[in-house]
Amino acid sequence: MGWEKPEDVPTGELPRTVMVVADRQCCNIVTPGTRVTITGIYSTYKGKAFDKGSTSLQQPYIRVVSIMQEAGDAHSRFKFTKEEIQSFEQFAKQDGLHDEIFARIAPNIYGSGDIKKAIACLLFGGSRKSLPDGTNRRGDINVLLLGDPSTAKSQFLKYVSRVAPIAVYTSGKGSSAAGLTATVVQDANSREFYLEGGAMVLADNGVVCIDEFDKMRPEDRVAIHEAMEQQTISIAKAGITTMLKSRTSVLAAANPPSGRYDDMKSAADNIDLQSTILSRFDLIFIVKDTREHDMAIARHVLDNHRLGGAAGARGRGAAAGLSVGGGAGGADAGGQEAQDVEFLKRYIHYCRSQCSPRLSEEASRRLAAFYVEIRNEARAQADAHDSDTPPVPITVRQLEAVVRISESLARMSLQTVATLEHVNLAIELFTKSTMDAVKSGLTQSELGGEAQLGHVRRLEERIKRRLHIGAYMTTKRLMDEMVALGEPESLTLRVLLAMAASGDINLTRERTMVHRLR
Repeated sequence: MGWEKPEDVPTGELPRTVMVVADRQCCNIVTPGTRVTITGIYSTYKGKAFDKGSTSLQQPYIRVVSIMQEAGDAHSRFKFTKEEIQSFEQFAKQDGLHDEIFARIAPNIYGSGDIKKAIACLLFGGSRKSLPDGTNRRGDINVLLLGDPSTAKSQFLKYVSRVAPIAVYTSGKGSSAAGLTATVVQDANSREFYLEGGAMVLADNGVVCIDEFDKMRPEDRVAIHEAMEQQTISIAKAGITTMLKSRTSVLAAANPPSGRYDDMKSAADNIDLQSTILSRFDLIFIVKDTREHDMAIARHVLDNHRLGGAAGARGRGAAAGLSVGGGAGGADAGGQEAQDVEFLKRYIHYCRSQCSPRLSEEASRRLAAFYVEIRNEARAQADAHDSDTPPVPITVRQLEAVVRISESLARMSLQTVATLEHVNLAIELFTKSTMDAVKSGLTQSELGGEAQLGHVRRLEERIKRRLHIGAYMTTKRLMDEMVALGEPESLTLRVLLAMAASGDINLTRERTMVHRLR
């Protein structure tokens, strides 16, 4: 069994383990992934000799006297003083609480306000429910970030793995089905089989961050279907038949099949994931690398480098007895950020352990009307794509997703009832994420309408007249000239992408240069 908790292990190291021997009343009372405190007798046994005829080594083990399961969940390991509880209560009662919490999420990342709201909801989570028939309804929120490279998707995952109470970070390409769920291992000495929990089991009551989600093999991705909805992992291998708990939130980041989001393709072509996995994500964000805030983003990134470097130099200089000018602001900012992260982490623990909100009657009626509305929208979008189903399925799971987001917003303010105000905020966030993903890309009518095709052909001729064969021009300059002639910027970009696909032009240097080929 593990001697250390996974979140306490230093980066790059494996957790220390020790053999534990349990018998009689101590057997079959906990499952893999459960956190326990063991009281036992430290002893040794004669291990296997390395070479024939050599003296064997004494191996340590613990003989179990009693096993105590940690009360509640992982958040119960935090003890709160009366002063802390009082400060949390005051913080929850302040005006503009939600905006204050959203502003504390990943402050080093510029913009992306809606994604920060979604991550805040994921960290706080909804209420887990046990129904009279014995089934459970998950309260954990799953979020998918899909889009262009260099849009801070991995940075969001790294931030969540640092702030969440329990977090496991993994990459899709280096993760197998057994590594994510559970694997059966044979003991080298006794030849008996035993279970080892994977990432989804180790992160019970926490968050699993999966980067490069699209690079996973389809058969490995299917393995986490049960864990994402039923929050259990069923194992039937080598004579071991059991069910492990996996009450985790999943935060995944993925790229479109072509590497970048292609505006000339439909949503189904850009979101190349099965509908079975997409329906299990509560919020799906299409993240595009736009040119709207280039200067502001550049200043923000440079400030991070400048102040972060100054803070590091100030720390090294102080250790060596030197003074570094201009670094006080960076050091103070770094110290304040660390305090904010620690406060947010403990506030999340307190809210999740003390508050389980439920919907009000008025909020339930609003959600029922909204569900009918989005089902009709999804059907209309499917008809526009000449398809039976929309690219992102809208099912009862999406209704439960909005319920969980509403409960999460209520939990942030330590309220036991999710009101109409919380539901409206949740609906706004859901509309800007998943519903925008449903409507993203070109519809069949946009791709094939006669009037649209005529306009596209005229724009192609205009671009060819401006750019002779063999000539180079920056994409920005060409688009600015077309916009000055009255052409829509979005349509100009689509035509350029279509011409590149047909081989008339070549877009080089990350699509910043246009080269006319024929």
